[in-house]
Amino acid sequence: MSKSSKPLIITAIVIVAIVAFIYLQKTQTANTETASTVTTKSDSAVVIAYQTGVDPTKVAQANGDYEKDSQQAITWKKFDTGADVVNALASGDVDIGNIGTSPFAAAASRNLPIEVFFITAKLGGSEALVVRNQANIQKPQDLINKTIAVPFVSTAHYSLLSALKHWNISESQVKVINLRPPEISAAWERGDIDAAYVWEPALSKAKTTGTVLTDSKQVGEWGAPTYDVWVVRKEFAEKNPQFLKAFVQTSLKQIDEYNQSPQAYQKNPEYVKKIASLTGSEPKEIALLLSGNIYLNQQQQLQSLQQEFAKNIFDTATFLKAQGKVDQVKASYQDNINPKFVQP
Repeated sequence: MSKSSKPLIITAIVIVAIVAFIYLQKTQTANTETASTVTTKSDSAVVIAYQTGVDPTKVAQANGDYEKDSQQAITWKKFDTGADVVNALASGDVDIGNIGTSPFAAAASRNLPIEVFFITAKLGGSEALVVRNQANIQKPQDLINKTIAVPFVSTAHYSLLSALKHWNISESQVKVINLRPPEISAAWERGDIDAAYVWEPALSKAKTTGTVLTDSKQVGEWGAPTYDVWVVRKEFAEKNPQFLKAFVQTSLKQIDEYNQSPQAYQKNPEYVKKIASLTGSEPKEIALLLSGNIYLNQQQQLQSLQQEFAKNIFDTATFLKAQGKVDQVKASYQDNINPKFVQP
């Protein structure tokens, strides 16, 4: 081999090596990207919006039971009001949300493609109208010309308006202002409001210097019951039936344990600690708040979702329309209620 040909051979070998290296790198990168895409897809988390209402399912949430039972990653997002949850559902930011029947009725009336698949609780003492001790409100008629704060288009708002109607007090006779629960707590501390219809943790804070005038249990007995429910985007429900079935079963386990021995559940220090941590409620208030609601078992869930629940939503929507809170009322809301995930 001549001396002049050696550099050419060496150059060729180097070029081949470089080409082989580039090809190998591209292949590895492509394989890595493919693997990454598959991992991301299989591990994608279900996004769930929750609020700070007190109920037994909060224990399952704190324990991570929903993830364990469904074998599915979940991203939990905390919201202050049902209206905020509805907006997140509408935008597709969350898949499942915990809201009250009032914001649900408003959303369904706007034909938002969501449906109720589980009833968290029939509300009672966990939502209440609290009046400031210094406001000199001894009876309902004393509310006239007073300022009452409530999150608009919430179950508390619906209950407040229903209570005023029951007391023959028109909305024009009081000043009702729209504040979220954290804003209510701040306004209460400043002395800007005379009363508030709200839930936890703002409710406990208000009760330290206020008195409960009525609550959602009483308003429900007057003919305007309210519920906390789990709703899901219809598209997600169609594609993920097994997850929703697992979600319902996990929820029912806690509800059944509570209903078997409410007092034991309320006094369980571990449960109290977990619920207080998730909701921001005072631990000493948890027992009272749990006892104020009714938690439906599987049979009661199924019966309600298949029968009277749609009428309750219709009545709620009709009331909201009369109050100018929604523009239209659907002939039926059964299309927005899906009982199949509760079925055995």
